[in-house]
Amino acid sequence: MTIDLTRIIKAYDVRGTVPDQLSPDVARAIGSAFAQVVVLGGGTRPAAPRVVVGHDMRDSGPALAAAFAEGVTRAGVDVVTIGLCSTDGLYHASGALDAPGAMFTASHNPAEYNGIKLCRAGARPVGQETGLAEVRDLAQRILDGAEPSPAARPGVVTARDTLADYAAFLRGLVDLSGIRPLKVVVDAGNGMAGHTVPAVLGTGAGLPVLPLDVVDLYFELDGTFPNHEANPLEPANLRDLQAAVVEHGADLGLAFDGDADRCFVVDERGEPVSPSAVTALVGLREVAKELEAGRTPTVIHNLITSRAVPDLLTAAGATAVRTRVGHSFIKARMAEADAVFGGEHSAHYYFRDFFFADTGMLAALHVLAALGGQPHPLSALAEMYSPYVASGELNSRVADAAAATARVREAYTSAYPDADVDELDGLTVAHWDDAHPQWWFNLRASNTEPLLRLNVEAADEDIMIKVRDDVLSLVRQEETA
Repeated sequence: MTIDLTRIIKAYDVRGTVPDQLSPDVARAIGSAFAQVVVLGGGTRPAAPRVVVGHDMRDSGPALAAAFAEGVTRAGVDVVTIGLCSTDGLYHASGALDAPGAMFTASHNPAEYNGIKLCRAGARPVGQETGLAEVRDLAQRILDGAEPSPAARPGVVTARDTLADYAAFLRGLVDLSGIRPLKVVVDAGNGMAGHTVPAVLGTGAGLPVLPLDVVDLYFELDGTFPNHEANPLEPANLRDLQAAVVEHGADLGLAFDGDADRCFVVDERGEPVSPSAVTALVGLREVAKELEAGRTPTVIHNLITSRAVPDLLTAAGATAVRTRVGHSFIKARMAEADAVFGGEHSAHYYFRDFFFADTGMLAALHVLAALGGQPHPLSALAEMYSPYVASGELNSRVADAAAATARVREAYTSAYPDADVDELDGLTVAHWDDAHPQWWFNLRASNTEPLLRLNVEAADEDIMIKVRDDVLSLVRQEETA
């Protein structure tokens, strides 16, 4: 039975269970379609077309990556395989080699899943509106029997190890050689950080020793995630890191997701540092660098990021641009605005110096540099960037997301006619500028589940709790016939 690719090719990546949804045959068809649509289709055909392919530590990765490469080479496009890598390692290779790329990973999903993150040359995003829909449709036709004629000259596959180049590139962007000595606990979650951290923060790639004492947790590569899910946004997955930071008297802790493109930070007390605070901290460092060079910096933040982020960045002389949630959207906006940096509430951090792509490792280097460049603990440093109170993301399962959202909109526009309302991504209602009490919330539907996701922020905890509970009550009330 042929798989319906609309079930696994979503807004900006491919994700499915192996082998019933994502099999070598499916990967081969997607590889062929990717070569024809993204590499060879439209614009000027490259003189020596090639695609960079990597995979994470999942058992299914090598076979799927090999099948994808077979589809690419059948279309007459060469393949450079870089083997085991993090997603940001694949983006680095795509940027350094100026070639489209395919990363086989399902991030933090369970072992039975795998997926593909695709990009154009220079790590530029591929989403539904930038080629992924065409790739999906052509791959579906191939799976349905419309196998294209093989190219006159099949592509060739070569292997390259890019880990050392990746590590040296990142080290060249943030200098840690002069910071005070720091002890840092790193939880790799049995994911790809176990491969990249020794190269970047240690001497595994032949780079000089840094003033860091790294305590490693779960560095063994294991796509079954035997210790905990490799998703640092879930509080349960931080407990081992939090305990280890306190036990070892460490200055901070870092947690990476399965493909190591996201990084979450814990302070010396074992308390999580919000991604919004990290966005502000790193953003201000990048803004200062731009201002020193005589340029007016732009920073991107998604609409769920704390109000502290645009407040602090604007005060520092930057232009803060608000965008919708999703890495393909924020990457595109980054490039359009020539933004120096971008941050998301999900702990994705994007850098112009890293091909406008996201890299948790570069964000971690910035946090280490900021902490090690001054004498105070991370808790005191992070407090400067966290003046407001946030609810975190709260999910509600609803039968009719549109009706629930309409109830919330009607109630709040009636009660607060002076509030700002927009629908950039879901429903955002803000009662903030020159208004008291100060609060805002965003309510957005999941792309894949019958869920509404709520985020609330306010000037103090009592206000946040009231708005949170009132909105949840409206969302979850039973609908009458």
